[in-house]
Parts: sequence; structure tokens; C-alpha cells
Amino acid sequence: FNFKSYMISKANSVNSALDDAVSVRDPPMIHEAMRYSLLAGGKRVRPMLCIAACELVGGHQSAAMPAACAVEMIHTMSLIHDDLPCMDNDDFRRGKHTNHKVYGEDVAVLAGDSLLAFAFYYITTATTGVSPSRILSAVGELAKSIGTEGLVAGQVVDIISTGNSNVGLDQLEFIHIHKTAVLLEASVVLGAILGGGNREEVEKLRKFARCIGLLFQVVDDILDVTKSSQELGKTAGKDLVVDKATYPKLLGLEKSREFAETLNKEAKESLLGFDHIKAAPLIALTNYIAYRDN
Repeated sequence: FNFKSYMISKANSVNSALDDAVSVRDPPMIHEAMRYSLLAGGKRVRPMLCIAACELVGGHQSAAMPAACAVEMIHTMSLIHDDLPCMDNDDFRRGKHTNHKVYGEDVAVLAGDSLLAFAFYYITTATTGVSPSRILSAVGELAKSIGTEGLVAGQVVDIISTGNSNVGLDQLEFIHIHKTAVLLEASVVLGAILGGGNREEVEKLRKFARCIGLLFQVVDDILDVTKSSQELGKTAGKDLVVDKATYPKLLGLEKSREFAETLNKEAKESLLGFDHIKAAPLIALTNYIAYRDN
């Protein structure tokens, strides 16, 4: 399995679909701001997970592509809002100035709002060859993942925990499961649902996704203290400056890496029973997430 070729091929397909989905129209400024962050690059891990899960259960990429785009739109929204001065106050994202630095805070907020709203419009109107009941189920999963049971919950607890020296592992895990892992989980589950997966397959892939979602954040915490801003494409060491709870802070660097290895192993074990050839992209994506710090 050629993972590099797979990554390039899927990223190109996703980028093309995103470019087509969000075009510049009236009023131009808001659409330009949406496109600025949406098309700013990135590895497109979430869309790839969505497509790979769809194909694993026997579906075709075309069935999952609108959902894959919707997930990336929502992920981009979360980055735009996360970078705002009232949140993490960051000037750079993916090696470029953050949205509010280019378009102002007011337009940045609206660009994020627009991407969130358009994501649901797009998944419901652009998905073809899939039963309405499965589309409805996918929409429900996606909505749940970003509200007070998902992304918002994680962000709120992250805000109130910053600077609090009493944050423990349980609270840190809550933050990361809800702020980061939940959207990765939704990506995989949406792909499985839209690809025609049965209940057992969907739940096995949900377990897989929860492991890699937490793994993604553990590695992200490690990278924040081991890589430079240039290598990351965003401000390095920022968590330490604002006294944010992270795995390296609570466990130490070596124990954090051991925890990442455990999550990596558990994620792969969740894929046992699936066709190993069709599972190859998900295994490779897990390794990619796990070893980004090498």
C-alpha cells in the first residue's frame, strides 16, 4: 500500500471538491474569507478518514465526498474561531496569517459561522446515491459532534481550565475527547454510515475513531513542545506560555509518547475483522497521526 500516493490522490480530490463547493459570489468578501482558511492547505486528515471508512464498508468515494467536505468546513470553522483574540489569540495557522489578521475579527467570526451553516446545507443537497435515512443519520451525528456534547463542550472546559494548576488527567481527557477527538470520530462514523455499513461495523469504527482522535491530540501536545513554529506552521510553545494543561505537562514527554503508542495499538485492534486490504488506508492514517513527531 502506497500511503503517500493515497494521501496525494485523496487530498487532491477533496481540495477540488472544496474549491467547487465554496465559490466566490455576492457578497465577495465573506466568500473570500471562507475560502482563505478552507483552502489554506492542511493534510485533509478528516476528509480522508471519512472516505476511507466509506470504502472500508463497501461504499464508493462519491457517497462520502460531500460529508468529507462538510467535516473539513466545520473543522476550518473551529480553527478560525479558535484563533480569535477572545479564544487562543493566534496570529498564524498553517504557515499563514490567521483569518482575523487578514479580514478582521468581525468577518472572521462570520466566515466561521457561514462555513458551519453551509456544511449542513452541502451534505444534505450534494450527497447522491445514499438513502435519505442514512443522510439524516449522518447529519445527526455531525450536529451532535459540534454542540454541547462535542466540540463546544471541549472548548468551554478548555477555556475555564487554562491557568488552573489543579487540572487532572480526567479533565484533560474530557477536553481532548470533546474538542478534538469528536470531530475525527464523526468523520469516520459519517463515512461508515454513508458507505452502507451495518450497526456493528459503524460501532467498531466509532471505537477506532475515538482512539485515533485522542491520539491526534496527544501527539499535538507533544509537537507543541518539541517542534518549532516554522515546522508546525503555527505558534509553538503557546500552551506552555498560557499555562494550558497538556499531556507532556501532566505526564511528562516520555509517558505521553507511551500513551500515544497504547492508543495507536488499540486503534489498530479495533480494525480486526475488516478486510485487511481495505483497512490499509485507515491503518496508514493511524500511523501518520501517531508518528508526526518523528
